[in-house]
Amino acid sequence: MSAGVALLLNIGVTALVLAAVMLTTFAIGVRLGRHSVVDSAWGAAFAAAALTTGVVATATGHGDPVRTWILVGLTSVWGVRLAVHIGLRSRGKGEDPRYERFLSGAPGNPNLYALRVVYLLQGSLVLLISLPIQVAAFTAGPWGWVATLGLLLWLTGFLFESVGDAQLARFKSDPANKGRIMDRGLWAWTRHPNYFGDACVWWGLFLIAAGSWWVLLTLPAPIVMNYLLTRGSGQRLMEEHMAGRPGWAEYTERTSAFFPLPPKRRAST
Repeated sequence: MSAGVALLLNIGVTALVLAAVMLTTFAIGVRLGRHSVVDSAWGAAFAAAALTTGVVATATGHGDPVRTWILVGLTSVWGVRLAVHIGLRSRGKGEDPRYERFLSGAPGNPNLYALRVVYLLQGSLVLLISLPIQVAAFTAGPWGWVATLGLLLWLTGFLFESVGDAQLARFKSDPANKGRIMDRGLWAWTRHPNYFGDACVWWGLFLIAAGSWWVLLTLPAPIVMNYLLTRGSGQRLMEEHMAGRPGWAEYTERTSAFFPLPPKRRAST
């Protein structure tokens, strides 16, 4: 089996796996009455796509196994951590207000509307964004300096995201901070250390995958992820949700929107 045929086979199998993940998550969401469970499935779906790719590439004997399984491991670690973090954060809570607002005006059956425009859309995005990993598994050669640079970028992003999430969770767990804006630790340098970390993770994975010219054709994948984080459902929606809260305007004046920068000094009173 040629590398091209094996890659097409992998894309098809991965699409089926992602459909199964999203349909299962949809069934759970309907049973719980909470479609925000799809947020936890986002990271898990990337891990499933990467693992599927690793198995098919190994079975067909294509690509560089070292690069392939490093990509599988890094993607899975990122995805599982994100899924667990979101799952623990939403445990015991009701539907996310964002989904309530979105589905309140749904035409027809809200559940079927959610299946079409939330679950299946997210599954399609996972398939697209994971393409660099899939293509690399069947075309990339031995590890090089670009891959090493990508690994360092991935590590930077993973630390930013995981440390930022841990700092925010600890801040929210203190009743004394109720109603206050988190502006400490990494959150003093960027208003979105988790989204910035995500961006670094996926640009890092792209560089690790870039062991052949074929992978360069998948450049839209990290660009789409970057768009989602900054202009899609990430930074933009979060800032709209936070706008108007006491202290938010002051926080935005002294803190970088995305890229980490030293915080500006507070204005004197």
